[in-house]
Amino acid sequence: MTDPRPSAPLPAPNAPLADDGLDDDDRPIGRFLTRREILALFGLSGVSLAAAACAPGSTASPSASAVAGSSASSAAPSASASAVATLGGEVPSCVVVPELTEGPYYVDTGLERADIRPDTTTGTVSAGAPLSLAFVVSTVEGGGCVPLANAVVDVWHCDALGVYSDVQGNTGDFLRGTQRTDGSGKATFTTVYPGWYQGRAVHIHFKVRTEPDADSGFILTSQLFFDDDLSRTVFTSRDPYQQKGAQDMRNAQDGIYNQSDGTTLLDCQASGDGYAGTFAIGLQMS
Repeated sequence: MTDPRPSAPLPAPNAPLADDGLDDDDRPIGRFLTRREILALFGLSGVSLAAAACAPGSTASPSASAVAGSSASSAAPSASASAVATLGGEVPSCVVVPELTEGPYYVDTGLERADIRPDTTTGTVSAGAPLSLAFVVSTVEGGGCVPLANAVVDVWHCDALGVYSDVQGNTGDFLRGTQRTDGSGKATFTTVYPGWYQGRAVHIHFKVRTEPDADSGFILTSQLFFDDDLSRTVFTSRDPYQQKGAQDMRNAQDGIYNQSDGTTLLDCQASGDGYAGTFAIGLQMS
């Protein structure tokens, strides 16, 4: 994806962001859709829209006061698209969520794998609480979601101590990888619960490409967030997170989280000695 901004040195993941440095990790992409626009998208009225919170064993779906949508990516001029996340419960099964900034730490490794914990250059496996992260990608057709096979899902995030691979002098390719969705639109990654770095809430970056082998196609770039209390529990009770302690920024203080209005909180549950979560995404491409 081409970035129209002039190139600039990347801020260190652990360094405080400068007053004018937020454009690298806070630049909004897309726009907020009104409730009327969302309901018109599905031909519905009077529907309650909700988002699931991320907490072990949580089944609650606190109401979302607003829902956001994305515009077409500049890298995909032929696609007029919105991004929607599938949530359980009330019809419609899909509600619109925002496309969020790619940030400065994306690297196109082309590394197709399910387990993104190992650094292929050293064989070292990133330490941390195991996280099984599944994406289910669909297209929105006739108000419903139809599984989209062969879409490429990219995932990248910092390690337990807030460090990204392959940027700012860091080597390796740990916690980076891609997968193509199967016939049910699903791609599952084995990773670790992400750590944190100064100036950002806890998050995972992801990108969905519908036509990765073509000159044009739809690209959705966004970020998943985690429940603040769950993150604090992980960071203060488990190694190696304890070396750094609890995060310095909660979701409500994070500008990118606020762009999403909480609609990209990952609904994760306790699983073995770690966690598991599934995030379903529908692409409205017409």
